Amino acid sequence: MKKDLPSNIVEDIFIAVVLESETPTDRLWSVYLINMKNERLETVLITSKGYGTKDGVEVKTSVLRHVIDHLDPQSFAKIEIIDEAVFGLNNEYWLSYYIGKDIFDKKFIFLPESIVETNIIRIPIVNKPGVMIGV
Repeated sequence: MKKDLPSNIVEDIFIAVVLESETPTDRLWSVYLINMKNERLETVLITSKGYGTKDGVEVKTSVLRHVIDHLDPQSFAKIEIIDEAVFGLNNEYWLSYYIGKDIFDKKFIFLPESIVETNIIRIPIVNKPGVMIGV
């Protein structure tokens, strides 16, 4: 039963949409996984997708799957490049990873219009501007 499963709580793990570069006509954005733990993450699996309504029409993006062999403590890894055109959708990242023999998983969702200028901060460890969510 569900009550018999361990409650492996995800902490000190973040997903960030980071501004990589900017020209007068274009911005390049990437999505990063940030491990602020003092432990190494193993066998990291991430699925990403976008969904929502745009101009009154329901929109769904393809589901992308990503694998990261390991992620050292106090480090980051690039997950994917993201287009500004999907910032108005829900952008969901489902993360699973191991620490030792324990598995952890968490869903991170950037809500529509959350990736905006007023929410941009300096992302820790990556040291670039962006929007970050996590626990």
